Amino acid sequence: MASNQQIQEARVLHVLSFDVEEHFQVSAFWSDARRQQWDRLESRVEQNTLRLTELLAYAETKATFFVLGWVAERHPGLVKALAKQGHEIASHGYGHELVSNQTESEFRDDVRRSKCILEELTGKMVFGYRAPSFSITDRTPWALPILVEEGYLYDSSIYARFQPSEKVGMRRCVQEIVTTAGPIFEVALPTANLCGIQLPTPGGGYFRLLPYSASRMILKQFEKTGTQFVMYLHPWEIDPDQPRMEGSVISKLRHYLNLERTEQRLQYLLRDFAFAPVSDAIQPIRDIWQARVQGGAAPCAVFG
Repeated sequence: MASNQQIQEARVLHVLSFDVEEHFQVSAFWSDARRQQWDRLESRVEQNTLRLTELLAYAETKATFFVLGWVAERHPGLVKALAKQGHEIASHGYGHELVSNQTESEFRDDVRRSKCILEELTGKMVFGYRAPSFSITDRTPWALPILVEEGYLYDSSIYARFQPSEKVGMRRCVQEIVTTAGPIFEVALPTANLCGIQLPTPGGGYFRLLPYSASRMILKQFEKTGTQFVMYLHPWEIDPDQPRMEGSVISKLRHYLNLERTEQRLQYLLRDFAFAPVSDAIQPIRDIWQARVQGGAAPCAVFG
């Protein structure tokens, strides 16, 4: 019987990532008043994330965990456990604030603070970043240069754009972008072209909304062209018993739909496809990553 490693070598190696945040920190329930209550709300991020690691261990799969600095400060043991298990630790920012709601200075402080917290906990360099709610847009042209200046190697905050003739998004999930501060890799979230309409492909809420057969079909389309897929989920998406938050009907629908089905769908996904962290799946990033580490790059000093 072929080992999991042999199976992965024979398949397209896709990217698997998780945005590590609390169930109450999602954009559907944002408000200034609620943000002030975060420390008084029930935390479920550690138990949910550890459950994810059990599923990954069973499937012999590693992933990238984009961790909020706010979460890391309150659950340092979780971050250390993820790193010890061989998963990649990357930054999701500190306070889950949209990039488009921050000034350049605020954004720099946010990504620097989160990077330092994670590096202090793991003793390893953090090279990846994903913005809350994928909020790096045309309105924030300064964001990528700041990431370069702060030592990030790649960003994964932007949805890929398709060409009219394509059934799926970009031919490659990664592109090198040259900014005013230097180059950075963009590990783009894929999109699909459905009747001329650009739609995000399965991940997060879309993975919960679509039947698994549809998600599987879309990933198979990527594999037919040898294209890597970037998959993302949140720990709270495998937790149907989480406390219910107050919000609009639409917000509740977006957040709670099919939570009871997500864990099984993830198990199917891990069975049917091969996944790895960004740092392993994307060769250009892997090569530069290794060169930086071997060149003596060190984690940041204590954040002041």
